[in-house]
Formats: sequence, structure tokens, C-alpha cells
Amino acid sequence: MGQAGRNIVLFLASGCGVGYLPYCPGTFGTVVAVPVSLLVNRIAVANPWLSAVVLAALSSIAIWLAGQAARLLGTKDPQVIVIDEIAGFVLANFLTGSWTALIIAFGLFRFFDIAKPFPAGKLEMLPGGSGIVLDDMCAGLYSFMILRLLSSTGLV
Repeated sequence: MGQAGRNIVLFLASGCGVGYLPYCPGTFGTVVAVPVSLLVNRIAVANPWLSAVVLAALSSIAIWLAGQAARLLGTKDPQVIVIDEIAGFVLANFLTGSWTALIIAFGLFRFFDIAKPFPAGKLEMLPGGSGIVLDDMCAGLYSFMILRLLSSTGLV
């Protein structure tokens, strides 16, 4: 991979550079995920199946980018990589339609991403990009399930 390819991988894996911020790169990565999430949810209104494919593609691309970036940086899970937060939050906020739900999704996702309840902590041990991204996808799944439950009860 040439220098331009390396720069593109690191730019995308760092959430357009926010991963390089000295404080709370994961939280800022989640902020970057908000417009991506809103776009995927807009697609879902028109075509739910297409939005599910977009989510799966985003997750796969995130795994690849995270693995490449970690290899380039010579670390298993560098803090500058926030593409995992982006993919995880898109899942957390998937199919929501209100700002209240988005804010709750943000809080839940950050909680589960930091706490890493089972099996997220185990997933983090997987090699390469899978270990970087899948624990965040697990946090996103927990958040998604809680939001679906709140939505079904009319609380969101």
C-alpha cells in the first residue's frame, strides 16, 4: 500500500481525524457517527432491506479499515481508530426516528462501549479488525435492543 493509501485508511479509520483528538476520541467518534446513522435511518424509511445491507457493508468495511490501521500503527487497538464507534453507533441507533431516541442511543452506546459487558470483552480479544470492531457492534446491539424495548412500550 502506497503512502496515499495509508493516509486514506488512517483518515477513514480515525473518523476523518477525530480519533487524533487528545481527549475522548471514542466519544467524538460517536459524534461523527450521528450523521452517518441519520443517513442510514433515512434510507431505512424508503427501503429497510437496503439499509440493513448498508449497515452490514459499513460493519465489514469498518473491520477491514480497523485491521489495516492497526497494522499500519503497529498496535492491536490504537485509540485513534474510531471507525468501530461509528459502526457500533449506527447499529445502536438503527431504525430510530426521534431525537430523543438518538440521545438515548448515544448514552447507552457509550455506556456499553466502555463497560464491555459479556460477550463484548471476549470479542475484543479477537485478532485484527474483528477484535477492534465487534466489541463495539456488541455494544451497539445491546443499545439497539434496549431502544426497541423502550419503543415497544411507548417510552421513546
